[in-house]
Amino acid sequence: MLIDLFVFFPFRFDFVAPSTFFEESKPWMDKLRVLQKLATEPGSSARIFKAIADPPTTSLQRLKGLTTGGLPTFVDVGNSFGAPAIVEDNFIHQLVQNRKQVVMMGDDTWTQLFPNHFSKSYPYPSFNVKDLHTVDNGCTDHLIPTLYEEDWDVLIAHFLGVDHAGHIFGVDSGQMVEKLEQYNGILEKVIEVLESQSGPGGIHDNTFLLVMGDHGQTLNGDHGGGSPEEVETSIFAMSFKEPSLSISSQFDTLSCKNDLDGKKLCINSIQQLDFAVTLSALLGIPFPFGSIGHVDAALYALGAGTLDLEGTKRENCQNRSILEQWMQSYANVLCINSWQVKRYIDVYSASSLIGFSYEDLMQIAEVYAQAEESWSNGTKTLLLSKNECSNPSLSALKAQIDLFVHFLTSVADLARSKWTEFNLRMMGIGFSIMLVSLLVHFLAIKRVAKQYGASFTMPGDSGISFGLIIACFVVVIRASSFLSNSYILEEGKVASFLLATTGIVKLRHSISRKKMLLEAVVFLLLISFCRFGIEIGLSKQAVTSQFLKAYPSWMISIFSQLPAWMYLTEVLPMLVLILLAYLLYKTISSSCFEGIWKCVILGTILSYMLMAVHWALESKLWSLALVSYGIGRNYIPRVIYAIGFGQLLLLGLVQLFNKDKCDCKNNLVMKTVGLLSAWSSIVILLSGNQGPLVALASIVGGYCITRLGNIDQDAKEGVGDVLAVDPLAVTQWNLLAVCLFFCTGHWCAFDGLRYGAAFIGFDEFVLIRQAILLAIDTFGFSHILPIFALPFLVARQYIQSQRKFILMRLSQVFMIYGLVTTVTVTVTMLCVTIHRRHLMVWGLFAPKFVFDVVGLILTDALICLASFFCFGQVEDDVPQIRK
Repeated sequence: MLIDLFVFFPFRFDFVAPSTFFEESKPWMDKLRVLQKLATEPGSSARIFKAIADPPTTSLQRLKGLTTGGLPTFVDVGNSFGAPAIVEDNFIHQLVQNRKQVVMMGDDTWTQLFPNHFSKSYPYPSFNVKDLHTVDNGCTDHLIPTLYEEDWDVLIAHFLGVDHAGHIFGVDSGQMVEKLEQYNGILEKVIEVLESQSGPGGIHDNTFLLVMGDHGQTLNGDHGGGSPEEVETSIFAMSFKEPSLSISSQFDTLSCKNDLDGKKLCINSIQQLDFAVTLSALLGIPFPFGSIGHVDAALYALGAGTLDLEGTKRENCQNRSILEQWMQSYANVLCINSWQVKRYIDVYSASSLIGFSYEDLMQIAEVYAQAEESWSNGTKTLLLSKNECSNPSLSALKAQIDLFVHFLTSVADLARSKWTEFNLRMMGIGFSIMLVSLLVHFLAIKRVAKQYGASFTMPGDSGISFGLIIACFVVVIRASSFLSNSYILEEGKVASFLLATTGIVKLRHSISRKKMLLEAVVFLLLISFCRFGIEIGLSKQAVTSQFLKAYPSWMISIFSQLPAWMYLTEVLPMLVLILLAYLLYKTISSSCFEGIWKCVILGTILSYMLMAVHWALESKLWSLALVSYGIGRNYIPRVIYAIGFGQLLLLGLVQLFNKDKCDCKNNLVMKTVGLLSAWSSIVILLSGNQGPLVALASIVGGYCITRLGNIDQDAKEGVGDVLAVDPLAVTQWNLLAVCLFFCTGHWCAFDGLRYGAAFIGFDEFVLIRQAILLAIDTFGFSHILPIFALPFLVARQYIQSQRKFILMRLSQVFMIYGLVTTVTVTVTMLCVTIHRRHLMVWGLFAPKFVFDVVGLILTDALICLASFFCFGQVEDDVPQIRK
């Protein structure tokens, strides 16, 4: 009976493979020397594999794919923070059904996926990404003692330190190197124990060790997408039996190079899809019903006590007979494997409403029929030549194996390309609803303008205003860019380019009017700053970024060597925080800010000061030992959260019960400033040191947009009373929000979520709390603050003598902003529909669709909240509204 020991690490491939396999050596390479040493020892039964995962590469999807042998589904991403039990037939279920004792330790996702399958389990919480040691220490404490016990058949130890270190510090960090060195020591102890107990009669004489990763990591430490860094991981397999013979190299997919010591090392490639059936074959349990992988020859041979060794003599009939026996065994396994996959495909196609097409099924059946026919003929050949030392039996077996592998790989390729069911009718209904929504938005905007006699043109002008034409052109161009996967990857750059285009239009207009030239120039400089921030964000997103290649040369190698640069990166955010606090203090000096409103602003100023203290305590440049580390790390953020929650609660009570004494214009400004200040402290805290800079950029950008949007109104007093809101200004506001999303290091992918932000102020994981914090960090600067700041566009245009137009303009601002967002989401839906069979549908188009839909829902919800908050007092000021 084979005993399996699985040790899971979220390994990149270059964590395990020698640095000689790569163009450039990195600090994190060659730290797991024990694995490389064993794989290069002469006569060793150890081998390194490059394992290729199917995207998406979140932990839950990969564990599900590894155990079921099926392809991951995109909707499983939604279960990543609360995994339901797997109901499909799987490798773990088959172990339990066949009375195998399974022990698990480490990542508690296993106990969520398989709640009643383990004879012993030692789960540890997996979502606290700030904790690098709890899970690893728990695994280490239980792993070594368990190796001396005999009450298990399969042992699973899932370490998480490198995963968490990647999420928080990145791959190129000291913490990552320390973790890899720690793992090297742990593996040395494990292998030492196994080897000491692997002799004849020992408890590990038939043990098979697998050290593997469930997914890779980007340089930023994230995973979930389909980039090579994320899908390429590694498997180290070692049998503690002496290898008996070699298998034909024709079954291997080898890449051979010399390691650091000059020894030859060959690395095989294996699909993770094949893992479940291969281990099932080695353990002698049935294959999972829904598996579509095939038994890998190299891993199966290694587990069966064989290995690819040089020096097998072709004229040695005895060796050829042993090899023939192994090939016969492998062909039998593939025959059962093929029958299982064919049965599953038939059942799936018969029960599914869509399934595979008739042509695809006929092609599969034809390939399978050829393999069956060859199997029948090959069996007769083997029977006739079983007592002969001849080549025909080996060649017949090889041909038979090739046919089965061809069938199995054909099914897997077909499943990858067509196995997603799309309900075109429901997709059409959803798209039609979005079109109706666009029509409703347009009619509502037009009705409000007509109701108050407002228009989008200046008196004396004919046709549509130039600003409206530019706004429509920019929105259409941006929406159309989603038809290309390349433009989606560069969405931040596209948004900044279009925003710069509108800025140039405003600059030309200000030059012709000879007004507000400074605002136009500052706005263009701000867009350049945003573009720089977007480039930095892209450097975290993909190693193929051109900026990443240049970034270390002039940013890290030059500036990081200057002490002044280190101090600047630490001090500048605090100085900007002080500037923001000063601006708020100047704001409350107005006579309108009294009582509760002044308390709200003062609360935000206090939060800014606490935030500066929090960052100072966490900085390595300061020696603040008077306050304990725990207070600075957790309690100060919690106080900031409490102040922000209290401010929002107070504003809600004011809205319900208080009557403001200020005029309508000042009332609108007061409400907007109060609401933004209450939210800003939490958003800035979660965004980290970049938060104050982004907040200042949003303030400057918003000010420039509002000023430049009033050139015509200021030019003719009284004309502004009959003008509707400038749609170009609202479009610029929307584009600025998009740029801020990418400036903060986010992108439309699940590996673009900054999971560390969810644990600011907390060490333990609570789903609802951490989900709220993660959502605020993700959408704070791109949705929450921009939407709540939209009334500034109205407050700048509003003239007190015509108070009735405040409602019209405020309504139009919200509706135009919602219309722009709805247009982009509608086109995203169209693009996903068109590209539903695209190679990057799950890695790019689907995440973009999810982020846009969530953003649209959030936009509508925030617009409703902002409308309720701003319109309450307005209705008192304007009691009669024509309908």
